[in-house]
Amino acid sequence: MLEFDTIRYQVDGPLGRIILHRPDKLNAVNGAMVVELNRALDLAEADETVRVILLSGEGKAFSSGFDLNAGADVAEGDVAFWRAELRRDFDLVMRFWDCPKPVVAAVHGYCLGSAMEMAVACDVTISGDGCRFGAPEVKFGSGIVALVLPWIIGPKGARELLLSGDADVSAARALNLGLVNRVVPDPELRREAERAAIAIACNDPVAVRRTIHRGLDIMGFREALLDALEIDVQIETTRTPESREFNEVLRRDGMKAALAWRAKTFGA
Repeated sequence: MLEFDTIRYQVDGPLGRIILHRPDKLNAVNGAMVVELNRALDLAEADETVRVILLSGEGKAFSSGFDLNAGADVAEGDVAFWRAELRRDFDLVMRFWDCPKPVVAAVHGYCLGSAMEMAVACDVTISGDGCRFGAPEVKFGSGIVALVLPWIIGPKGARELLLSGDADVSAARALNLGLVNRVVPDPELRREAERAAIAIACNDPVAVRRTIHRGLDIMGFREALLDALEIDVQIETTRTPESREFNEVLRRDGMKAALAWRAKTFGA
């Protein structure tokens, strides 16, 4: 077991286990975790004994997404900050997509926002039956860091999830949409994820993954994601009367109050 602060990484036979480990924060992905996840992926990719990476979360949730405190004190319209911040987060999600070794994600509790994008970017995603999914960014006036959803579940399903901001999508609904490959009882999640990872480790996945990824790139996958990232930069650096009022309530009274203000102001 190597020393990390926000994750755990260990090699177990053919598996490189990466465990998100900020349980008191529902494994929200902050700057330190981004650095450590990249370091763990470097180690797993360079280790010839590791054939499959198994990604999971410690505690009550897989992850609640990227830490909302990032950029809280940044000056309005600071394009350079947001472009660097969002590109860092985008690159982390895409590291799982581009990883030269197969990645299996085991998700439970909550799998929200960019953490859901990260899990979906893995080759295989197995969910506990109690897991809840969603992309609540629209409620905060934010965009999507890595817009992989339309490519995975289709434009209609992606629009529904992203426009509603619903953060209580059931595992059964996630399976129906194609967000996950399989749903298993929560107590069996770890065992089933390990079983899937070991089955993959026994095979040679290179040709399959290269063919699928190359096909999507020919269709414009990567170009579309980079274009969406630039739109996200514009969203984060453009202020409207609505976003200014939301942020003022957020700073003064906290997130719950800001969400309540939005619901009261614009709800039915």
